[in-house]
Amino acid sequence: MKRFASANWQGTGKEGKGTLTSQSTVLNKTQYSFSSRFEDGIGTNPEELIAAAHAGCFTMKLSFVITGAGFTPGNIDTKCTITLDNGTITTSHLEVTASVEGLDAAKFAEFVADAEANCPVSKVLNATITTDAKLV
Repeated sequence: MKRFASANWQGTGKEGKGTLTSQSTVLNKTQYSFSSRFEDGIGTNPEELIAAAHAGCFTMKLSFVITGAGFTPGNIDTKCTITLDNGTITTSHLEVTASVEGLDAAKFAEFVADAEANCPVSKVLNATITTDAKLV
């Protein structure tokens, strides 16, 4: 499987502007800029997209791990916070809440650790990955 996305940038790093387009067109000339990346401007930015990718990948992997152990996930919510510090992504912090009937907290913690270590996005990140997980 291969997926692609493309970027276009016009102008200088600070005053310029750009767009991002994904193969699926979920992103279709989606705006990004210095202000959307480093301030509160309108549009997206690479770190936000990495956070979305990590949250989505981890959540799906956790569902596969739970299902593979014979449980059925009811609901899994994950928030990912990416930290950019001095031009480097230093951390990716996952906050997950899940409801899984019949699953105890110790087993859930094992499943979370498995998903954290083995989702493809975790494997590609050169950052510290941390997780807060709650089974409800």
